[in-house]
Amino acid sequence: MKIIPLSEGSFTIDQTKEFIPFNLEMDDLQKRSRGSLLVEIQPFVIITKNDVILLDTGLGFTTENDVLQLHQNLMENDIDPMSVTKVLMSHLHKDHAGGISKHDKQLNKSFLSFPNATYYVNKQELEFSMQPGNPSYKKEKLEVLYHSDNVHFIEGNGTIDGYIRFELTSAHSNFHQVFWIEDAGEIAFFGADDAPQLQQMKNKFVAKYDFDGKKCMELRSKWWEEGKELGWNFLFYHDIKTPQFKF
Repeated sequence: MKIIPLSEGSFTIDQTKEFIPFNLEMDDLQKRSRGSLLVEIQPFVIITKNDVILLDTGLGFTTENDVLQLHQNLMENDIDPMSVTKVLMSHLHKDHAGGISKHDKQLNKSFLSFPNATYYVNKQELEFSMQPGNPSYKKEKLEVLYHSDNVHFIEGNGTIDGYIRFELTSAHSNFHQVFWIEDAGEIAFFGADDAPQLQQMKNKFVAKYDFDGKKCMELRSKWWEEGKELGWNFLFYHDIKTPQFKF
């Protein structure tokens, strides 16, 4: 199993739900709006003996040459974006699902960013994301999921191809899910926004931005102990300094 973090950079986010780039060497967090959180945006790619797996899809930003930043990050790690075989979505908030699709300006149509991959998406999460008045989702990025044969809708808990396990937590968001990938005796755990940073695993606290903050706290404590016992490789989507941690 090979795990590569695909950082899209550091950002602050406040009540507006807008992600504003943050230069760690030059910017001052105290000068950002009150209540701003400093986060990394960091999808992961995992290469197993059978698959090239992408965990969440970032913000969906593009480079100066109109290349999807996520594609660019993959290519810089010698991975052809067209070789991705599975895209596992923890949830569909815009900082995790922005790179699901890309709009073709000439054709005026959106297409899945990874056309050769199967996308695993919680069905209820997609339906919830389409409801009006929620700034955490970008509907125009997600609507393509309804019209593609590449999308496999999942619900509850289950397994994929015998070595990927998923669990519906409904903790950070209504239909948030987490994943375990087990390959060649190794276990990678992706808790996404239920377990976004290493420090949160070590300290018990309830976050106001979570759908069920108490449940998030309890799950983090439970996973930390299980991971310590079984030697999990924890993947942290929003950690500035520590994308991975293994006991």
